[in-house]
Amino acid sequence: MRRYPRPLLIPKHQSIKNTHRCLIKGSFESQIIQPGNPKSPHYLVDMDGQLVGINSAIYSRSGGSHGIGFAIPANMVKVVVESAKAGGKTVRRPWLGAKLQRVTPEIAESLGLARPTGVLVQSVATGGPAAKAGLKVGDLIVNVDGQGVDDPESLNYRFGTRPLGGKATLGLNRQGKAQDLVVALEPPPETVPREEVVIASRSPFAGARVMNVSPAVADELRLDVDDGAVVVSDVAETSPADAAGFRPGDVILEVNGARITRTADLVAATRTPNRAWRVTVARGGRTITAVLGG
Repeated sequence: MRRYPRPLLIPKHQSIKNTHRCLIKGSFESQIIQPGNPKSPHYLVDMDGQLVGINSAIYSRSGGSHGIGFAIPANMVKVVVESAKAGGKTVRRPWLGAKLQRVTPEIAESLGLARPTGVLVQSVATGGPAAKAGLKVGDLIVNVDGQGVDDPESLNYRFGTRPLGGKATLGLNRQGKAQDLVVALEPPPETVPREEVVIASRSPFAGARVMNVSPAVADELRLDVDDGAVVVSDVAETSPADAAGFRPGDVILEVNGARITRTADLVAATRTPNRAWRVTVARGGRTITAVLGG
């Protein structure tokens, strides 16, 4: 009987490039893949035969099926399966309702920490689970149900894979004192109707499908903004919007000086043809302003 080495399981919550859209950004198990390992089935199991993850990518210098493989953790897959069994078209997972920041060495020093650890709270959404639990700006979250977190990705993984309807305990440091907060595990709300429209006017936006942003939409599209904005959800091929370089996930902030907060604002702003369009969008954490031809 051929013996294979024990898989090396390293839950590092790493971000890697993959052809599949990641369900919760940056959470993978990794394993050593030996020459001759079968490519199928794409399951990662431990030495007791228990499912650990679903293989999704491989790092290989030669291009062959040996190197370092990456798998989506089984408890993350469970969240997707439960959503599908409930008849949902999208994955439903708990929403914290807070923006988080990685702790840098400089921030750690200012907080009197021996090393960077935990996640700093930047803002708290009014009426969200975090606000109801008493979370405040400046709190340092150090664990979720006793499991340590060192960056926003690991916190999102720990919190986002908890079952909806229950509660999670956040361990935090507030002004040097340890404290626990109990947070309800609720899905992100649809605070405003999506009001999806396809822009058809004579403008650089023609062919773009846009919708209003709510916490639910922001969670689906992994946006940094969760209200008071309009996002591009699709772009028709060879359309003016495609030629202008718009992409799904672009958040439209301004058009010719007009603030865009609802899809109706964008429809109104593009109704009259112009020779030039000054457009400001948010993309991947950056704000981009460009002048486009009419």
